[in-house]
Amino acid sequence: MDLVKNLIVEIEQLKAEKKFDIALQKLENSLSNYNDDYRIYEEIADIYLYLWKNTKALKAIDFALNINKDSATWNYLKWFLLLTSNKVVEAVELLEKSNSIMPNNSEVLRNLWWWYSVIWNYEKWIFILKRALNLAPNDRLITEDLAMALIWSGKIKEWNILLEKIWKNKILI
Repeated sequence: MDLVKNLIVEIEQLKAEKKFDIALQKLENSLSNYNDDYRIYEEIADIYLYLWKNTKALKAIDFALNINKDSATWNYLKWFLLLTSNKVVEAVELLEKSNSIMPNNSEVLRNLWWWYSVIWNYEKWIFILKRALNLAPNDRLITEDLAMALIWSGKIKEWNILLEKIWKNKILI
């Protein structure tokens, strides 16, 4: 198995446990061996974004971009930075590019729905969230977002069906 992939699995676990300092240290230590692997920089950027260190995140993302311009993760991470800088149109373009490169990623889809909610495109909003929920049926955030979309669009019958699922799985909105 790919050594970097193993490292990323370990880093993802550390991030899930909120052990960001340990994860960041492991990534920085790995740079001497894998400085040409864009995935290392993407993981570093992801941690910096979580810690709200956007300048450092952008530097790591730009390193990743120089190595691989077609990284879906890079586009996904950079969309967030652009969005926080009120560069909405550019942000959405990157998110859509990320979705075209990595079309079955529930997290990318969950964030793409946001744009369609802003412009009140209910059909696209609901379609994207249903697709995301099919990919990640137990994702609480996607379920909650879809419930909101159904309410706003007036699809009360579908909303009731989703509510039954939520209560059955003890997911609370």
